[in-house]
Amino acid sequence: MSRLRPLWLLAGGAAVVATTLGVGGYVLVKPYLMPADFEGAGSGTVTVKIDEGASAREIASVLADAGVVASARSFVRVTEEQAKGKSLRPGYFKLRKGMSAAAALKLLVAPESRVVRRVTVAEGLRLPELLDRLTAGTGMRRADFAKAAADRQELDLPAYAESAEGFLFPATYEVEPDMTPGKVLAAMVERYRHAAHELDLEAAAAKVHLTPLEVVTVASILQAEGGRDSDYPKIARVIYNRIKARVPLQLDATVLYAQKRRSLKVTEKDIKVKSPYNTYLRPGLPPGPIANPGEKALQAALHPDQGDWLWFVTTDPEHRITKFTDKESEFVRYREELNKYLGTR
Repeated sequence: MSRLRPLWLLAGGAAVVATTLGVGGYVLVKPYLMPADFEGAGSGTVTVKIDEGASAREIASVLADAGVVASARSFVRVTEEQAKGKSLRPGYFKLRKGMSAAAALKLLVAPESRVVRRVTVAEGLRLPELLDRLTAGTGMRRADFAKAAADRQELDLPAYAESAEGFLFPATYEVEPDMTPGKVLAAMVERYRHAAHELDLEAAAAKVHLTPLEVVTVASILQAEGGRDSDYPKIARVIYNRIKARVPLQLDATVLYAQKRRSLKVTEKDIKVKSPYNTYLRPGLPPGPIANPGEKALQAALHPDQGDWLWFVTTDPEHRITKFTDKESEFVRYREELNKYLGTR
């Protein structure tokens, strides 16, 4: 025979069940409401790589796997709360292990946390000088740069390029830890390709009756000879006028390139050096670029000024003063000004 239980006992039992379910439900949802998170700024050093196009959730997983944050969800939650998803960038970042999600996010969006070397390559450097600059700026071996510079396939040089000289575009480059010398140089060639596309170089070259290689060669001369950017189009016109007149270009910069030296002084002996780059002896343009030109020099080679000039002299290199003339007597006088300048220095 069953016994009736007091109603208060039944009610109490239901309350116990309800309470138990509530606790269990909280345990189940707690990781979502309050995901595991470290406290503080963490310790030690760990470098993580964020891939291009990675989402906040993918980045969170990388950080959790590296022990930077306690859980991926804690990082996602903080990123969403602070609306910083669009501020996250790809690259290598120096963080710490055991960081709070908020501290990790703060470092990830701080430029100084990114592990990268920035190397600035100036306009007008010759290939050996450029490789020296990259070696000093990246800490990589020069021999590896030289080997990469000779690999046309790795650099993806334009079909009209005879070598890397002239096609390693001057700019500031970001070099990340996983980059090789070949990748660095390939990035410079790619930057040249972008500039050439913007200038419509191949089509524009035909309009000045030059091949693309000849345009880059002229631009390299302008970069080497020119004082001020505004002089480049005038120097280009001098070059084209002399080619049209069938007279040697007689450019000191090409002679110095042949001799692998830099100087403001070029002697009678110098201009007799046997080299295809000696434009005192060889008519027309040299066989290739003598430096790596920037965009302004390329632009000037494609769009020279109008004028009858046949000579130019940078009479005051310190102040970058260049004078132009179509009269040989004036040219002689300008050379005397330069000689005077050189004689007082």
